[in-house]
Amino acid sequence: MHSTALPIVVERHLPLLPMGLVSPACCWASIDDDLNYIFHIANGRGTVSTDSGVIRFCAPCAVIVPSGEAHNFQFELSASGMALTITGEYLGRLVAREPDFAMLFTSPVIVPLVSEQLTWPLARLAHELAGSDVAHTAAADSHLLSILVQCARALEHSRAIQAAHPKAATTLVTRLRELIEQHYRDNITLAQYSTTLGVTQTRLREACLMVTGMLPNQLIQQRILLEAQRALLNSTMTIAQTAYYLGFNDPAYFSRFFTKAMGQSPRMYRERPKSN
Repeated sequence: MHSTALPIVVERHLPLLPMGLVSPACCWASIDDDLNYIFHIANGRGTVSTDSGVIRFCAPCAVIVPSGEAHNFQFELSASGMALTITGEYLGRLVAREPDFAMLFTSPVIVPLVSEQLTWPLARLAHELAGSDVAHTAAADSHLLSILVQCARALEHSRAIQAAHPKAATTLVTRLRELIEQHYRDNITLAQYSTTLGVTQTRLREACLMVTGMLPNQLIQQRILLEAQRALLNSTMTIAQTAYYLGFNDPAYFSRFFTKAMGQSPRMYRERPKSN
């Protein structure tokens, strides 16, 4: 990974690496027969390619890759989080104490999390690893156990929902897409979408992640972006008119939104076909 942050390596079996802000093409590629990886994705999204296939992920989540599994991450510009590695020997001792931890490391897996769920225990773990307070090793172990417990429970919860309601999740996302198609230009909030669909925002988020690998707001933004591209290429509206047509109150904000998503301004995007 290209980053100015240096890894914190105090205990050999628990090096931590802050991901920080990374380049759009940031890549983490590795294969290790002994190290197991837990990537806490606090912000942003990306993909991970492993021997088992390609998986999309978006924050907040944990991406767990067991030892011996080649993996290649691609992170978007705003991605941030923490990478934690655990040696096979140390993990073996943890699994011997709590066999349920084994399910986390059988194959690459995405663990959906609630916001900030792992932020505090990871911060405390990093603090203990970097310190020399009395019993800091035991404290670090306790925070690692907390991280694994939360991941195991979150994964079990996600799988239970998927097993019980696989069709329900697909149906819910289909209904959301229909609503987005009707209202993507109306500045409808996620809370309003959830109320209309008769579900909580948490349930809607879980369904979208399960079915599409994306958050509800990302689905909304994706539809707005598609219409923006169509308008810029196929209409005579000015950029300001396009912004108002899409429901933006400020053309400058629309330009920033479009530029961040597409890597070029609306004007550059519109002129590109002419130059070709």
